[in-house]
Amino acid sequence: MIAENRRPGLDTAPITLLQRPTMQTPGQRPALAIALLPPAARLRRDAARDLSVAGVLVLTMAIALGTAIPLGSGYAIKAALLFGVGGWLVWRGLGAHPHARFGPANRITLLRLGSAALLAALVGEALPQAPLTAMPGVAWWLVIVATVTAVLDAADGALARRSGLASAFGARFDMETDAFFTLLLCALVVQAGQAGPWVLASGLMRYAFVAAAAVWPWLSGALPPSKRRQTVCVVQITTLIVCLGPIVPAALASALAALSLALLTLSFAIDVRTLAQQRHLQPET
Repeated sequence: MIAENRRPGLDTAPITLLQRPTMQTPGQRPALAIALLPPAARLRRDAARDLSVAGVLVLTMAIALGTAIPLGSGYAIKAALLFGVGGWLVWRGLGAHPHARFGPANRITLLRLGSAALLAALVGEALPQAPLTAMPGVAWWLVIVATVTAVLDAADGALARRSGLASAFGARFDMETDAFFTLLLCALVVQAGQAGPWVLASGLMRYAFVAAAAVWPWLSGALPPSKRRQTVCVVQITTLIVCLGPIVPAALASALAALSLALLTLSFAIDVRTLAQQRHLQPET
């Protein structure tokens, strides 16, 4: 069917019904407006939504845990502040993510960050305390939450590559979350009386390395991917989680933590030697 719509003096072509402009529904307009945004603006909008949702979940879980266990009145505040600092650092680093979407892999890492904030907020609380055999329920809860947080680490990298959203930002986000997770596990092992304060060296070594690179810039050189480095990280985190088990005696936990610390120290020493060799091989300009 053709609807004729000619004006005098104008040789206009007939307009078919199929050519008439369609009206946009109210629900389509926001989606179109978002699609027209620059990629960086869409990324920040996406990240802001995910950070806000994760922040609300962390605060809700912290309040629920503080009431159920119970914990001190400042537990929820500590968890929220820790996640807030992490979220601020994530927001600052978005410039290294070249995609318009935050991505499912980064959402998993964000979930791990929230879980780590809930665990880290336990430092300084009445739980966990020595001996862990006196509070097996709390100890097993710690082991389960820490194990789930660690297992999720195996999913984000593969998911980022599969979705085509891998980036330097995602790799750094994952690495820094691992470092924070390792440090908080060390602190909880010490608080639980499973090892002495020396075990904190396992969690602080990464930060000491970064600080040393500010003094000796050659330490910030690029390192090739290494299965050895990944394996040591997994062994380190697994060992610290095992040390929090209520069935693990303090003496055995200390021995396991010492062994994993020695392994980590060796791994860092190998990387330092590699960077030193690269420094000497660089041509002088």
